[in-house]
Amino acid sequence: MTESTELPVIYRDDCLAVVNKPAGLMVHDSALARGETDFAADRLREQFGKPIFLIHRLDRATSGCLLLAFDRETASTLGKAVMAGGIEKDYLAVCRGWPTEQMFTVDHPLDGGPGKPLKKPAQTAFAVLARCELDLPSAGFATSRYALLRASPITGRFRQIRRHLKHLSHHLIGDTSHGDGRHNRQFRMLGIHRMLLHAQRLGFVHPQSGIPMSIEAPVTDAEFCKALALFERSLAG
Repeated sequence: MTESTELPVIYRDDCLAVVNKPAGLMVHDSALARGETDFAADRLREQFGKPIFLIHRLDRATSGCLLLAFDRETASTLGKAVMAGGIEKDYLAVCRGWPTEQMFTVDHPLDGGPGKPLKKPAQTAFAVLARCELDLPSAGFATSRYALLRASPITGRFRQIRRHLKHLSHHLIGDTSHGDGRHNRQFRMLGIHRMLLHAQRLGFVHPQSGIPMSIEAPVTDAEFCKALALFERSLAG
């Protein structure tokens, strides 16, 4: 494996690791792969030189924290923590518009995706971190407004953050499935072609030591950094 194909390791010990998955890389083979041959799971098995057990998933277009275990016992303990809501996940997201509240929770049931029509409870907590207004005409207005959010899913449904933002009409920028094409095009004109969702932090109790862990993945790719720069004045204030 070449160094360029290795995933950045944020944390590692004898039983688990957290890596910073780049946007555009599928985590594992699935019905959505459509002929894809490059998967994070395969890279990680080669990178660490031993079996790995993925504890959760990230969408192909999402970057950030990906948690894995090196043995079945650790994987089982962490998997049970996921099912019990014992793993905290915080994401950075850029959406269209300015939400009216600084902090709010979306409680809106979601189905399980294609072929899974049964709707189940779904909740996501959001916090507005920064706002910006750009000189980009939109829907009869001379400018366009955008917000940088922290999104913390309480449940773990299919594309939950993306679909909850669509439900609010605060579509995630760069989301070609559930987003707003006009605003996606505006950002492509700025040189930002990726979906602006990044798994920034994982919080969990270490399955062996019992120590609370809080692990963060820095934003490293140029396009997301360019998007964050649009909010610098608001963040500084």
